[in-house]
Amino acid sequence: MTALPPLASPLVRWDLADDVALVTIDNPPVNAAARDVRAGLAEAVSRAAADPRIVALVITAAGRTFVAGADIREFGRPPLEPWLPDVCAAIEASAKPVVAALHGTVLGGGCELALAAHARIAAPGTRFAQPEIDLGIIPGAGATQRLPRLVGMIAAIEMIGAGRRLAADEALRLGLVDAVAAGDLVTAAITHARGLVGRPLRRTRDLAVPPFDRAAAEAAVVAIDRRARRQVSPGEAARATLAAADLPFDEGLARERATFLRLVASDQAAALRHVFFAEREAARIDRIAGVIPAPVGRFGVVGAGTMGAGIVVAAVDAGFDVTVVEMNDDALTVGRERIDGIWSRAVASGRLTEAAKAAKLAKIRFTADLAGLADADLVVEAVYDDLAVKRDLFARLAAIVRADCILATNTSYLDPNAIGEGLPHPDRLVGLHFFSPANLMRLTEVVDTATTSPRTLSTTVAVAKKLGKLPIVTGVCEGFVGNRIWAVFRRECEFMLEEGALPHEIDAALEGLGLPMGPFAVFDLSGLDIAWSLRKRKAATRDPNERYVTIADRLCEAGRFGRKTGAGWYAYADGVKRIDPYVTRLCEAESATKGLNRRGFTPDEIVDRLIGVMAAEGEKILAEGIVARASDIDLVFVTGYGWPRWLGGPMYRAAQRRPV
Repeated sequence: MTALPPLASPLVRWDLADDVALVTIDNPPVNAAARDVRAGLAEAVSRAAADPRIVALVITAAGRTFVAGADIREFGRPPLEPWLPDVCAAIEASAKPVVAALHGTVLGGGCELALAAHARIAAPGTRFAQPEIDLGIIPGAGATQRLPRLVGMIAAIEMIGAGRRLAADEALRLGLVDAVAAGDLVTAAITHARGLVGRPLRRTRDLAVPPFDRAAAEAAVVAIDRRARRQVSPGEAARATLAAADLPFDEGLARERATFLRLVASDQAAALRHVFFAEREAARIDRIAGVIPAPVGRFGVVGAGTMGAGIVVAAVDAGFDVTVVEMNDDALTVGRERIDGIWSRAVASGRLTEAAKAAKLAKIRFTADLAGLADADLVVEAVYDDLAVKRDLFARLAAIVRADCILATNTSYLDPNAIGEGLPHPDRLVGLHFFSPANLMRLTEVVDTATTSPRTLSTTVAVAKKLGKLPIVTGVCEGFVGNRIWAVFRRECEFMLEEGALPHEIDAALEGLGLPMGPFAVFDLSGLDIAWSLRKRKAATRDPNERYVTIADRLCEAGRFGRKTGAGWYAYADGVKRIDPYVTRLCEAESATKGLNRRGFTPDEIVDRLIGVMAAEGEKILAEGIVARASDIDLVFVTGYGWPRWLGGPMYRAAQRRPV
């Protein structure tokens, strides 16, 4: 390998392998296609064209991945030249063969660079995607026009409009890559590049879109639009891709670019960028900076109810060996069946084989004896949310497990400090609050108690990440972040019922905002009896001067617990949700009892009031130091409460609606 005169860009270097220029992108950690990367690539292609020693180019990347997308920090700012579409065009127009040597993840702008090359060689395990819709945009450097020419229209619509990822073997089968390297990737790419010298180059732009079923493609676009639930970019991406079959390449490219520029300046894209950066920030936890997590191999779960079963499935799916403890053999049998049922549904849907399910079940040790947890590295209790029950359990566990075994409580509302009071080695106590169903919901609140050590916290955060969760570290307060704000939100909804709004009007306003379900429909789905039980337990300590709405209690007293009883805030005859005059009369009666004059509410008034109270409670949480950032609160609602990512979360939304 011979060093060539350096390029101006510090992020791209090149060397000469006999007669092939090896162009290496080196912009850690993910080789984002930043301005200096683009400039370096453009310069390399230009200089190679004028250098008679060079017969071909291979574009590769240093580190663990090829280019994993654009530099998102540039979005929402004036574009910096050279633009990625121009770099892709220069690569494609090169008179000398250009081969992309791909490994790791080839995403977004990285995939577009590869599509512009004359050939693509991938390492085994490489994964490809055009995930721009996750940022509220569409590809802006030709993917909507080049990808369908290589992989076919249906596959391209799925990748660009639905964010589908391809593994290397499927990419080879579909024609996205020309070969999967059996040995050294760069050597294979250089060999392939030499084989193209002197032959007509296969420029993707010049290919015809392969024949496809137009009706099936249009149906796929409609399905993507429907699943997007008012997010604009998926449908726009799918339609731009379909246009590749109808427009000359340059016209399709111009349409794509115009759509990209329009969407990148949209409110949805701004909100999605906020969430993207919020997730990066959430990983920055000052208290555990530099603290190495302890190894966790054996994962214990006490309680195999709905929540416990979900935790077990998540732990096994993440590769942990798991011990499950229930109070007796009968409860253990029911718990085992509940866990088996989760994986059985995956088998029925084709997402899991029977052999794989059996292997997962084999990683679980079931017992009705707490002594079975003696070798556990971390134990999560998922028992009834009662202080005495949990304290007794932890006291018994402390006599069984090692002194360094982490003891995690999954409580939703109780004070973890009170749960762990008197616990030997209290530094290993932590809250690990999963959201149901725990095997599916991404949010986990990691509760840093008064005694939790940095090592315990670091280990618990690492375990949550291994489980595939987004850990949000919180301090101790009633309901932590999510349930505390949700309680205020729910209370304000009920206040509006007294004042003149009806459940379906509040639901419609929030569904109009973009939430998939309004709060009263959610209450009916989860069951009204759970919150009722909590209210009854707290009734004796409730401030008599506190405003309290009894409508939900009246519904429960009438046996209306939601969908499971056929009636709640709505009626569900034949399983179909309908507005119920009974509830309307109940609301009107409550208003009359309290001497309140009912009035109408506009959708905007409902939305502003609810976001306002959520943000106000969030500000209190921040002032108390419960979480580090407002964006952490947004992530709680985006990942745990169905708040659409493209709204950015309640704190973000409140800031956008607040007059400047």
